[in-house]
Formats: sequence, structure tokens, C-alpha cells
Amino acid sequence: MSVQALAMITVTDRETLAKYREAAAEALARHGGKVLAGDPQPVVLEAAGDVPDMTALLSFPSVEAAKGWRQDPALAEIHALRNAGGRSTIIVLPN
Repeated sequence: MSVQALAMITVTDRETLAKYREAAAEALARHGGKVLAGDPQPVVLEAAGDVPDMTALLSFPSVEAAKGWRQDPALAEIHALRNAGGRSTIIVLPN
């Protein structure tokens, strides 16, 4: 059964984050992931803290696949680009 993950990013370096976005889909696909929806200007209904500049709803075949994507040593440079371009929180929403 597939799971979704919500990625929320507060952008600190747009140029670096743009480089990440160029490589993100291919990196996700290595673990069966894909972007279901994304918005560079999300509509926020309520926020207890900082409001993200951009959000994406991701899909993975399983929680293990999502963890594998994040922990894959071959993708470390791509994750480093995301983290250099902004502060991100990624939360898996199991069904």
C-alpha cells in the first residue's frame, strides 16, 4: 500500500534549491517515489511556526521506500542540495 509524504521547505537560497529541483524527480524515482502535487506558494490554513515557502506531496510504495530514499548514500549530494537551499521538514503520512 502506498504512502504519502509532505515536504515543506523554507527557502534560503533559491539558486541552490533550483538545482535540487532539477534532480529531485529522478532521485525519488530510484525508490519508487514521485511528486503528486507541489506548490511554490502554499495556502496555509493554520501555522504554529514558520510557514514554508513551498510544499510538495510525495508518494512512495511504502514507508520503507520513503526511508530508503532519504537514507540512500548515492543520493546524499542531492539531499545536501535541498538542505543547502532551504530548511526542510518531510513527514510520512502512512495510510
